[in-house]
Amino acid sequence: MEALDQTNIRATTPRTWRKLHLAVDANTGMIMASTLTENDAGDPSQMAPLIDQVDAGIASVTADGAYDGAPTYDTVAARAGDIPVIIPPHVTAVLSAAADHHPSQRDQHITLMAAKGRLGWQEETGYGRRSLVETTMGRYKTIIGPGLRARSLHGQRAEAAVGVAVLNRMLDAGRPNSVRNRSMAS
Repeated sequence: MEALDQTNIRATTPRTWRKLHLAVDANTGMIMASTLTENDAGDPSQMAPLIDQVDAGIASVTADGAYDGAPTYDTVAARAGDIPVIIPPHVTAVLSAAADHHPSQRDQHITLMAAKGRLGWQEETGYGRRSLVETTMGRYKTIIGPGLRARSLHGQRAEAAVGVAVLNRMLDAGRPNSVRNRSMAS
């Protein structure tokens, strides 16, 4: 897993939205984990459920600014303390009290952003890879659809899980199996 994000999808009743949270392997585009919540659930609250679904090693966690904050960093550190977390700090973010002696990852991001600016920070940290998750979100809404058909939240969660499985299967089926042939020298 490298990146995660959320998108709103329409529920069956008018003016009701759900949030689909996805964790995506940025190298392959495969969805590694997903959760569907009501629209009032905070994004950081879904970090633990997403990480818990990932069986493979996690190279890094990249997310948008909605995930910024201590709960996200603490959740990732609880899984394995050495996983890089790449989340843009809010514009008004300040360094922690321990920043002088033991700067956290977030403190390092704040310092780097102050030194190089937002674009310099993005280039330095590789934050641009998060756009691959946006592509996955777009693929979900285009192929599966922007709405849910089930009426209950339980049914909607099952529907979203089926949609994720279908997308992963389609992506896997469309990936060519490359075989390198060695040409024989005569």
